Amino acid sequence: RGATVGIAGAGGLGSNCAMLLARSGFVNLVIADFDRVEKTNLNRQFFFAHQIGMAKTDALEMNILAIEPSITIAKHQLRVTKENAATLFSHCDAVVEAFDNPQSKAMLAEEIARLGIFLVCASGIAGHGSCDSIRVKRISDSFYIVGDSERAVCPEDPPLAPRVTIAAAKQADLVLHYILTRRDISRT
Repeated sequence: RGATVGIAGAGGLGSNCAMLLARSGFVNLVIADFDRVEKTNLNRQFFFAHQIGMAKTDALEMNILAIEPSITIAKHQLRVTKENAATLFSHCDAVVEAFDNPQSKAMLAEEIARLGIFLVCASGIAGHGSCDSIRVKRISDSFYIVGDSERAVCPEDPPLAPRVTIAAAKQADLVLHYILTRRDISRT
């Protein structure tokens, strides 16, 4: 309960991961995203039809607080950039990368690595079919990637709920495991 988790992106990965972290007992979240809920998001993201048009950070806060009203959410409706990533996430114990854009993924990985914060990224979660290919790859003690590292999102292979949700669950599980096994949990 004393850990703070940052979530960079509140789409399919980020919204579902935030929901799973809230259901796992985390009560301090930092969520950053610039986007708004669209109808096309509802097939895989933790949003509802009545939230179309809302900022994703506001809609996600509403949904998370419906799970656990005591959760503290620092929300930032903005694009995460090289210039603001450290400021947004420097006080976090762990960060979840949940971007669509490969350049943004790389930028966040570089910035969070400089801070020495535990980071879980995702790559290769598009489409449908066997979810067995979604694996966890350890890059270092503080950096993991979830996905198959192959299936890029495109019109022929869009992101769909099963693979996106499985990847988000694996991200949440890595954060939970890290916090419970490597952090001094006696402070909580």
